[in-house]
Amino acid sequence: MALLPQILPSPRLAAASASPHSAFRRAPRLLHSSVSAGRRARGRLATAAGASGSGSSSSPEPYHPPESDDGLVELPLFPLPLVLFPDATHALHIFEFRYRIMMHTVLQTDLRFGVVFAGSGGSGGAADVGCVGEVVKHERLADDRFFLICKGQERFRVARVVRTKPYLVAADAEALASDVEALMRDVIRIANRLNGKPEKDVGDLRRGLFPTPFSFYVGNTFEGAPREQQALLELEDTAARLRRERDTLRNTLNYLTAASAVKDAFPSSPSSG
Repeated sequence: MALLPQILPSPRLAAASASPHSAFRRAPRLLHSSVSAGRRARGRLATAAGASGSGSSSSPEPYHPPESDDGLVELPLFPLPLVLFPDATHALHIFEFRYRIMMHTVLQTDLRFGVVFAGSGGSGGAADVGCVGEVVKHERLADDRFFLICKGQERFRVARVVRTKPYLVAADAEALASDVEALMRDVIRIANRLNGKPEKDVGDLRRGLFPTPFSFYVGNTFEGAPREQQALLELEDTAARLRRERDTLRNTLNYLTAASAVKDAFPSSPSSG
């Protein structure tokens, strides 16, 4: 059953009223750093796709989130006393120094950050599962505070915390899922060539699936290897499951690539009558 997005009041009205957002002040304290807060602009409402401030007319280079050696994507975290669901929207008032720094980074990159439930006062620490929030509208004030509206995109699981200052940064499994999809596409392409089938674009294998259901979809395609499928099923961590699938697909791709090279080097001659 689809949930309707929450109907939000104006960010200014939400900030002026005694809203639960006052609990943001009680988030777990983190150390500050000397990272520059970046350029400051006059407060104005802007869409996420539009430029804030005068800026230049040249197109920025495409941003790719930092990726660690094990294929996890780094995601800035915003611990809050609320839960964000995919497709739901929330109005936020950003006033703490560390999170103003985070918003400068987010607005200059891919507009995405992770929302994790931390409870009032941050008791018990932040949850391991959160939702990616994308900034759809924002207003930057003269004192460098922000009003913004974010929309939930997809769930993620924190594999580990890689930094705690000036704000939390965690790693999730999105990049692993993208790697697995690319490997599957290559395996299908070369397998079709070896079987004499015409090469064609494989298309979108993810079909909008989050990393966890996509990892189960990939495991289901490993037909003929029930022991490997059982091992994948028993893994509780999505990143570990995707890493194992990535290794299996790499081995398969290497084998198929070698077989294709042999076939090209020694084509079978037509049989004589």
